[in-house]
Amino acid sequence: QLQASGGGLVQPGGSLRLSCAASGFALGYYAIGWFRQAPGKGREGVSCISGNDGIRYYVDSVKGRFTISGNNAKNTVYLQMNSLKPEDTAVYYCATSRYRDCQRWNIEYEYRNWGQGTLVTVSS
Repeated sequence: QLQASGGGLVQPGGSLRLSCAASGFALGYYAIGWFRQAPGKGREGVSCISGNDGIRYYVDSVKGRFTISGNNAKNTVYLQMNSLKPEDTAVYYCATSRYRDCQRWNIEYEYRNWGQGTLVTVSS
């Protein structure tokens, strides 16, 4: 199972760190992706970290602002979000890919286990 946490209300320009904690399996065996779903929109791939070599991928809209990282000892993947914008407002989900690397990382149906989501609201 995956447990996402760390969401909340933040002002534009602020920061949040999301956590995705796994239980029952080792995160390092799979690529882990972060997706988000804004109100009235479909789910969008935000970032992915490869399970075999740690290579990271980001959607263009968050490059330079978001950083994905993993801590195998804590079996947790993080998404550090800086310089947040109102358009980042969404429910954020983490999920395990069916692959060990991030191939097809932004394709929702390539992921198997999903966390319950954590709400991020960026507003003044």
